[in-house]
Amino acid sequence: MQLPLTVNHRSALPLQEQVFSQIISLIVNRRLVPGVRLPSTRAMSEQLGISRNTVGHAYDRLVAEGYAETHGSSGTFVCVSLPRDTLAVEINFAQGATPIEPSGLQPAIALNGDAHGLYDPQMDKLEYDFRIGRPDPNSFPGKSWLRIVTQHLRKISAGMTRYGDPLGFLPLREEIVRHLRLTRGIRAGADQVIVVAGCQEGLNLIARLLVRGGAPVVIEDPCYRGAASVFQSHGARLFPVPVDEGGIQAERLPAEFDLAYVTPSHQFPLGSTMALERRFTLLERAAQAGAFVVEDDYDSDFRYQGSPLLALQALDLQGRVIYVGTFSKSLGAGLRIGYLVVPLALAERAAQVKALMNNGHPWLDQVVLADFLRSGGFETHLNRIRVAYREKRDALSEALAVHFGAQKLQGLEGGMHVSWHLPAHFPSARDLQIAMRSRGVGLYSLADGPAYCQRPDDTLQRVVFLGYPCLSKVEITEAIGLIPGCIGQ
Repeated sequence: MQLPLTVNHRSALPLQEQVFSQIISLIVNRRLVPGVRLPSTRAMSEQLGISRNTVGHAYDRLVAEGYAETHGSSGTFVCVSLPRDTLAVEINFAQGATPIEPSGLQPAIALNGDAHGLYDPQMDKLEYDFRIGRPDPNSFPGKSWLRIVTQHLRKISAGMTRYGDPLGFLPLREEIVRHLRLTRGIRAGADQVIVVAGCQEGLNLIARLLVRGGAPVVIEDPCYRGAASVFQSHGARLFPVPVDEGGIQAERLPAEFDLAYVTPSHQFPLGSTMALERRFTLLERAAQAGAFVVEDDYDSDFRYQGSPLLALQALDLQGRVIYVGTFSKSLGAGLRIGYLVVPLALAERAAQVKALMNNGHPWLDQVVLADFLRSGGFETHLNRIRVAYREKRDALSEALAVHFGAQKLQGLEGGMHVSWHLPAHFPSARDLQIAMRSRGVGLYSLADGPAYCQRPDDTLQRVVFLGYPCLSKVEITEAIGLIPGCIGQ
C-alpha cells in the first residue's frame, strides 16, 4: 500500500517533519483507520526518494506521540485508540445531553472586602504615563539573563520534573540573605527566608498565619491598598494611623493590636522616610502589645540621597518584624518573585502555611535569579539603574520648577515615584488627572492610585503621584510642559 504523501526538498520544514505531519493528517481525517498497517520504512523511503532513517524517525515520533504502535516484526500500525479520542470531550446536546439551568441560589462567599489588582489592559494607551511602580522596561538585563537561562537549559529535565522546596530554591534564599546583610543590615538564616510570588502572596501568607477574624491590625493612612484588602479579606479590624513627613505617627498607635503594616523606607504612597525615633517607638509599642510588625520594603533598592537607614528588622531585638521584599521593582513584576524574612519563632509555622498555599515556584526563574545574584550581575544592574532613575527624578523636579517654581515634593530621597502637593491655584488632583489624560498624560490622584485612605484630610485630595522610571528624561520634560495649558496658565 502506498500513501498519498509528497515531500518538498526545497522546504524549510525538515523531511522527517513533512512525513510525520502528513501521516498525522491522514489519521486524524480517518483516511488511515485505526488498526491499519503502515507501509514499511523501506517501501516508504523508496516511494518518496528519501532515506530510510528519515522515515524511521517519523515513525518513531508517531509511536512516541500515541498515533502508531509496533507489533514486533509484523510492522507499524495505526493505534486503535488515538490521543485525541482520549483527550477531547464531545457533547452533543441534540442527542439528549441538556445543560443545567441555574437554580437562582447563590453559594455563601467567605471573602471580606474587595480584591485588589494591578493589571491594567489600558496601560500602554497613553503617550506619557507616570504610573507608580513600573520600572523602565528597557532596563531589564536581558543579555545576562538569557546567558544564564541557556546554561541551565542543559539540565532542565531534572529541575522541571520534580517538586521543589515550598520555601524556595535554597541557593536563591542564601543569596537573598547575603544581599540583605550587605544592603539592609538584616541578619537571618536561609531557613527564615520564604520565596513568594511577589509581595502580594507574601502578605496573604502573613494574614493567613497571624490574622484571625476581628483581629486589630494597624495600617498607615494612607497605605498600599493591596495590603489593606488582604487583611480585610481575613476579617481584620483596620486601625489607620496618620502619616506625615516623618512616616507613621507611631505615638498614636493603639494600646492593643495584633499586627502593624508599615513602609518605613519610602512610605507608600506619600514617599516619606520613617524617622529613627519613630522606628524605635513602633518597635516598643509592638513589644508592649505582643504584636508583630510587617515591614514592606518594596523599593528600598533605590536610594539617591544619603545613606539608607537600617531596615526596621535590623533594629528589632525581640523578633517581632516580618520583612517583605520583592524583585518586582528592581527587575520586573513579570518575574513574580518576592520573599519574606520571618522571625525564628514563626519560621516553622510560616513554612507550613506556605506549603498549604502552594508547592513552590517555577524552578528555572529561581535558579537563574540565584546565579544572577551570585555572579554580581544584580549589583551591577542596580548600580546602573540607580543612576538612570536618579537622573529621571532630577529631570522631573527640574521640569516642575521651570514651569511652576519651587514645589513641595515628597519621596525625593529614594524609590520610584514622588508625591506632588499641588499649589493653591491648581485644580484638585482628580480634576488635573482627568484634564491631563485627555492630552495623553497619565498622572494619578490618591483615589485612582493603588492606595487606601481613611483620614478626612482635604490636603490629600491635592496630591498627585508621579512614577518616573518608565519614561525618558525627554518624555518627562515634554509631559510636564503640557500641564500649564490644562490649568490655563
